[in-house]
Amino acid sequence: MKMKTEAFIIKEALLQEIEALLSYKPKEITTINPNYLEYLEVEDLESIKKSLLEKMGKVSQENITWLQQFNKKKYKKL
Repeated sequence: MKMKTEAFIIKEALLQEIEALLSYKPKEITTINPNYLEYLEVEDLESIKKSLLEKMGKVSQENITWLQQFNKKKYKKL
């Protein structure tokens, strides 16, 4: 049986974090084939994670901005 290297363990952890970021909707779970870990370096996975976090931040800010427009509107009572 092969022993997992420290780098491989880090890769697995990063892969799980990336999958969690991609599965931000509870009903839509995204999985990535773990065989890709053989071809990706830790730096690649860290870059993917960072990119996803940046996109999530933009999406969250866009959602906040969109929702705030409704706070600012005053509706007339019928």
